[in-house]
Amino acid sequence: METTSSTPSSVTPSWDVFPQKMLGSIDIVVLVLYFVFVLAVGLWSMWKTQRSTVKGYFLAGGQMVWWPVGASLFASNVGSGHFIGLAGSGAASGIAATAYEWNGMFCVLVLAWLFLPIYIAAGVTTMPEYLRKRFGGKRIQMFLAILYLFIYIFTKISVDMYAGALFIQQALHWDLYIAVVGLLAITAVYTVAGGLAAVIYTDALQTFIMLIGAVTLMVFSFVEVGGLEGLQTKYFDAIPSTRKENSTCGLPRQDAFHIFRDPVNSDLPWPGVLVGMTIPSLWYWCTDQVIVQRSLAAKNLSHAKGGSLMTSYLKILPLFMMVMPGMISRILFPDLVACADAEICRKICGNPSGCSDIAYPKLVIELLPVGLRGLMMSVMIAALMSSLTSIFNSASTIFTMDLWKHFRPRCSEWELMIVGRVFVLLLTVVSILWIPLVQAGQGGQLFIYIQSISSYLQPPVAMVFILGCFWKRANEKGAFWGLVIGLLLGFIRLVLDFIYPEPQCGETDLRPGVVKYMHYLYFSMVLAAISTLTVLVVSLLTEPPSEEMISRLTWFTRGDLPVKTDLAVSPSPDAAKGVCEAERPALQIDISIASENSSNDNKCTTNAKGNSKLVTTLLWLCGMERKQENAENVVPTKPEPLPVASLEETPLVKHVLNANLLLCVCAGIFLWAYFA
Repeated sequence: METTSSTPSSVTPSWDVFPQKMLGSIDIVVLVLYFVFVLAVGLWSMWKTQRSTVKGYFLAGGQMVWWPVGASLFASNVGSGHFIGLAGSGAASGIAATAYEWNGMFCVLVLAWLFLPIYIAAGVTTMPEYLRKRFGGKRIQMFLAILYLFIYIFTKISVDMYAGALFIQQALHWDLYIAVVGLLAITAVYTVAGGLAAVIYTDALQTFIMLIGAVTLMVFSFVEVGGLEGLQTKYFDAIPSTRKENSTCGLPRQDAFHIFRDPVNSDLPWPGVLVGMTIPSLWYWCTDQVIVQRSLAAKNLSHAKGGSLMTSYLKILPLFMMVMPGMISRILFPDLVACADAEICRKICGNPSGCSDIAYPKLVIELLPVGLRGLMMSVMIAALMSSLTSIFNSASTIFTMDLWKHFRPRCSEWELMIVGRVFVLLLTVVSILWIPLVQAGQGGQLFIYIQSISSYLQPPVAMVFILGCFWKRANEKGAFWGLVIGLLLGFIRLVLDFIYPEPQCGETDLRPGVVKYMHYLYFSMVLAAISTLTVLVVSLLTEPPSEEMISRLTWFTRGDLPVKTDLAVSPSPDAAKGVCEAERPALQIDISIASENSSNDNKCTTNAKGNSKLVTTLLWLCGMERKQENAENVVPTKPEPLPVASLEETPLVKHVLNANLLLCVCAGIFLWAYFA
């Protein structure tokens, strides 16, 4: 043993993972420049777009071209959790975790080619809204809206906060509360004021910064071990000096360089990777609000497809940018990153089950020269900010359009704008409240569980969407019971996982068989099958859906002509309650409501002018002052063109996109085959 009993138990001198390497003045300058750039882009995009309407705020006015859409999809997907988690998995078990990324390569293309045409034809803003139009009734919409908010707040925000905190706290030695509150304050400014457009443009900048920084670190780390050959030979010798003899603890896996692994005994069995992983992946890329909302903001279907292609090409990089540097980190610091003794691990990073999470921050602090270290810090902060802003914006869209409009069906567009912005502020507060929990959970395996939540809750939702989009006979009762039964089973398995945690290396496994032998990817397959069967059986036993629940809402009916009453203004109060909403194109809030409320709005204006300059300034910041000045003119020009044109593509562009689709799929298949 290298440690002696006389040293203090908190951190022994030889186990100090992040020596107090202070950031140089160049690093500080780089960080400050980064923040200035992000704020500048955020403010510029606020001026550039119209943020005073629901469509302008939540869908960026539907005016985005392909490259910001693609960059934003990538940045929303790759959070700080990716850098920490993928590098950690690489250090612990080799390249298998790349399967998650390369699965996404195909799923994001499925979104653009198969799902988006349906969503565009349906004219929806949120995913629960699509299900309401497709199946009728309110219960599925409410159920799903609440489930989505739950998944965002409990899994996405917390995982990103955890990874960001690990970096800020351990690598920078900053005070966590001050750092996070500062970061969230900056992100909230442009997310609240600028809406989706500001989020997408800043995401594009963050993607650019992430790519430059991560590729730089990749080059440095490959040079350090002598390229890919060096990595493949040295990785198997990266064994910690202190470990239990006669056990496999701390030894690198023999199948470290394979993506396809043993179907029974491995950590990622290959049938599970091919099928079980694809189902949550389809949920994420094709039906998750964060991702779909970005694609819906594109000018037309061609731009959305271009954005998806760009994301798909970028998804090739994580293996080389994150997973392999994690493995290199293990080669360079085997005693720290690959620690195998629970006591030593607890001393190194406070986590008795292993310290692979420190692989990426350790590389950044040790390998990079001054200046570049500041760049990598901004990369990590960029990853954290881009995924948080995306979640904030999408969660606020779901809350406003699905929950608030349900409880206040006659609310004005003005009210929706305010509610959307206030909800973003609420989410920032929630994120700050996550910090103590994150600090408490850093020792345990809390965040491994949070990741598995997704594979237990997402398959039923994914199957309901797939059947709703591609099977005309699916109806409300089938979808509802499919969701309920699937989520119940998923929840039971989740609770079992919490009660019976995975034993540490070298301990005997006393878990019940269903947890012990049923890998979570296999469970995802079973769950999807049960949900699908339920939807099929219940739908066939009950009455078929009516014509308006199928028209323009499935793959086979996406080209139907819209009902002619679309642009007619309905004077009846029922319209406000959503009776005619199914036929009305996206985001067209009833004009009768707007006129009803415009008198109230005008009262507000005069009050505001009388009250304070503060209110006027706030409204001006949110781009809502024009709305008041033109309250009288807005009403007549409200009807928007039908979302039909956006499905049409010019033949040349279509051929170029399809050729790229083929190329991308071939590249994906080649990579899978080469590393399988």
